[in-house]
Amino acid sequence: MKKNLKVVSVVLAVTVLIMCVSLAAGVSARKPITVGISMNTLNNPFFVTVVEGARAMADELGVKLIVTDAQNRPGKEITNVENLIQQKVDVLILDPSDSNAIIPSVLNANDANIPVLTIDRKANDGDVITHIGFDAIRSGRIAGQFLVDSLNGKGKIVEIMGIMGTSVAQDRSKGFNQIMDKNPGMKVIAKQTANFDRGQAMSVMENILQAQPEIDGIYAANDEMALGVLAAIEAAGRLDEITLIGCDAIDDSMEAIRKRKMEATIAEPPYFLGKNAVKTAVAIYNGKKVEDEVILENQLVTKENIDIIKTRD
Repeated sequence: MKKNLKVVSVVLAVTVLIMCVSLAAGVSARKPITVGISMNTLNNPFFVTVVEGARAMADELGVKLIVTDAQNRPGKEITNVENLIQQKVDVLILDPSDSNAIIPSVLNANDANIPVLTIDRKANDGDVITHIGFDAIRSGRIAGQFLVDSLNGKGKIVEIMGIMGTSVAQDRSKGFNQIMDKNPGMKVIAKQTANFDRGQAMSVMENILQAQPEIDGIYAANDEMALGVLAAIEAAGRLDEITLIGCDAIDDSMEAIRKRKMEATIAEPPYFLGKNAVKTAVAIYNGKKVEDEVILENQLVTKENIDIIKTRD
């Protein structure tokens, strides 16, 4: 009898061991979630930091991340997205280089039954489950109000705009001009696009400086352009006479504020944007309900609060 019990015990132990090994093998063989991110460009510190945040969250959640770079070319982004669809990603994150040009890519992903979410910039059509970004109109208003307050409601203003085919550039300009329109003492004497590019902004600003002997304030719709503007006004010896505000709170602009060369920026922390994007993509894959739109916090950054603003973990 004891011998039989011993045999049964051995059989049970072996059976449990086999089940454990099988379970472990099943877990290790389980396919990880694959998330594709189509970035409009990686030639901009803001979007590089978005990807850094996305990779950090992907590592934390065990997600396979595939990142592409459209180099600010809508045609290349369409090709990139098609490649991601062919790779059968589980969720697709889009940061459009153009809000209209991206529509066919969204529709193709819809046809392939791949969930789509957008970040920073919206797509103007197609089935997008959620958009994650910042209130760009509010950012424009913050910038406008900062200049109004800094100049006591009176001054000659220059606006340097971004890529006007994007929702972000349109909304930042809209919010800024809402404030300008409410303050008759603020005169926008020049308004030009520099496509969110530092080099273009420097060139554009050099021409404006030659044409405008008096400028009191400048709003550049992102920090890359603000830094190009800064280089131009510093080279022209007009740094002390102009109040400059950008947007995004990238490292270089934060340093410029600390050195008192630039007065302000608006924190739209890209690291948190990337982390939230991947976290939301995983929630969508797991069938969880998400909001149609997730708006992250943005806030004014000046020399008074720069050391307490959190832009990453």
